[in-house]
Amino acid sequence: MDEDIPRERLTGALRRGAVKKHVAAIHVSGKLTLLQRRLSNVLLLNAYDTLVSQAVHRIDARTLCLMIGYNSNDMETLKQSLRGLAETVAEWDMLDEQGRQEWGVSSLLSYAKLKGGVCEYAYSPALAEKLHDPKVFALINLNIQRRFTSGHALALYENCYRFVRTGSTGWWPLDTFRRLMGVNDSAYYEVFKHLNAKIIKPAVEEVNRSSNIIVTPETRKMGRSVTDIRFLIAENPQLSILDLDDGEGVRKSDIYARLVRLGASDRLARQWIAEHGEAQLASRLDYVDAQEGVRNPVRYLSAALRSGFGAKPAAGPEAPLSERAGRLKRIQELVAARSPTQRDADRRMVLSRLAGAERDDFERHGWMSALNAEAIQAFWEEMHPGAFD
Repeated sequence: MDEDIPRERLTGALRRGAVKKHVAAIHVSGKLTLLQRRLSNVLLLNAYDTLVSQAVHRIDARTLCLMIGYNSNDMETLKQSLRGLAETVAEWDMLDEQGRQEWGVSSLLSYAKLKGGVCEYAYSPALAEKLHDPKVFALINLNIQRRFTSGHALALYENCYRFVRTGSTGWWPLDTFRRLMGVNDSAYYEVFKHLNAKIIKPAVEEVNRSSNIIVTPETRKMGRSVTDIRFLIAENPQLSILDLDDGEGVRKSDIYARLVRLGASDRLARQWIAEHGEAQLASRLDYVDAQEGVRNPVRYLSAALRSGFGAKPAAGPEAPLSERAGRLKRIQELVAARSPTQRDADRRMVLSRLAGAERDDFERHGWMSALNAEAIQAFWEEMHPGAFD
């Protein structure tokens, strides 16, 4: 998920300093590859808002490939990864609201299909309910997951991050830990020395280097044999979640502050800035501020952006600007035709190709960035060949 789960929405043991209730209840088989783990997180992000109200979810297959780092034409790899998710088991064992024990098991995806360039998929109703509950399952920031190069490190991060508010995973028997890491069927890793050298130490090092948390392993012994492991968890002051968020530069702008004061959510404010640029939003905000009796300013602004009213008149029909104006209009049309998830993916792809002043300008002005006009046009040409013919 792009945004951290708000603290005020968390209840129970997640807000306490010690684990008194087993809330991090969903364990997913660790046998997923790194790309499959990325895929599962992107699919969950795409479905999250309608996870319990909608049985079937859809996402543009090309966008899905771009978000997880696939070659966008490699449908065979995508099929193989989707098959892996459908064959992967998610298991939970927890106390419900009345204190009764609940155990359940489900495939991670109940089905998936590719048709007409669209990926369609579904979760079982029971699993969807659990995934949607932030007390049970922590959604993973996609900017962070793209930094991982090891599937074991990402698996460790996913299984530790949900405990970030409690400070510890609690004790896991080594058999449970091996299962979470996907090495439970290997005799080699039954020897703790091998498990520690090949799995634990490299995964801990990468989590601490690449993510927004610091994990510290501790072991418990019976005699001379290690029987259990837990991980102490602290926030990483050198790499906070906001430092990893592509929208952090946007959040510091005056236009972002005006949109939030108006009532726009964080995600909607960043989306509008990315799509329309600060200059256009400033004129529309001025227009909305000048109206009287507006009951829902956010909805009114949305209508102004869609319909074009409230825009400042152009300086004049200068011939040299006509080609650029036509290109910008076409870009706006292409952006408007994309879903919110696709727009997020498009913006991330462009940002990943920029650095320095170019990146700063794109964060501030979005698709209207004059400094990146060529790069923006090249991106949309790549996505829609012949779009500017």
